[in-house]
Amino acid sequence: MKRNPHVGSDFDDFLREEGILDEAQAVAVKRVLTFQLERGMKAKQLTKTAMAKRMGTTRAQLDRLLDPDNSSATLATLVKAANAVGKRVKISLVNA
Repeated sequence: MKRNPHVGSDFDDFLREEGILDEAQAVAVKRVLTFQLERGMKAKQLTKTAMAKRMGTTRAQLDRLLDPDNSSATLATLVKAANAVGKRVKISLVNA
């Protein structure tokens, strides 16, 4: 009987062994940020066009920011987006 090497390990251990932990964490963070920004836009009744205008950017750049699969957002863009919906960005590092 072949033993499963992942039995007894947690999901982070599995992702680390597969070499995709950092990528998976980045995708998860981006999805949460996207969800929070979209929720903020809805609460403020902002269209994408109005949101882009508040940020001083283009609708295309906002679309890239709100694309959960696009991880190229800069901190400056995230701060602008948060400010546009009346929020602030708070980043912290936690023990792994």
